[in-house]
Amino acid sequence: MTQDRTIIFVCEHGAAKSIVAATYFNSLADEWNLSMRAIARGTIPEQQLSAQAIEGLRQDGLTPAETSPQKLTSTEIASAERVVSFCELPEEYQTKIILEQWNGIPPVSEDYEKARDIIVAKIEVLMKELV
Repeated sequence: MTQDRTIIFVCEHGAAKSIVAATYFNSLADEWNLSMRAIARGTIPEQQLSAQAIEGLRQDGLTPAETSPQKLTSTEIASAERVVSFCELPEEYQTKIILEQWNGIPPVSEDYEKARDIIVAKIEVLMKELV
């Protein structure tokens, strides 16, 4: 049995954009029957997940795998298939990976639906590249 390839979504606090992205990625990977899994991480994790992100995902019928924000580690970076960041990564991570930066996404706390729609559209493009 092959191990799932890991995609890491990173946002500063690991509480909103990365959570929405990882949750949608995993849902779509299941639908497309792909052996890939996404995790959400933060560079400076908050104490709790964003209430707006959790509520938006629940309304969409989804539940994130993470129950609290998690700090990005060098070990995870080293084993990742791809890293997608919504923020500037600390320099120590930038030299170890090929990084895809997703800019221009509004804060989930301000407009969950708009942020979600942009993230999902980008995920669909990413998944086609990874297949």
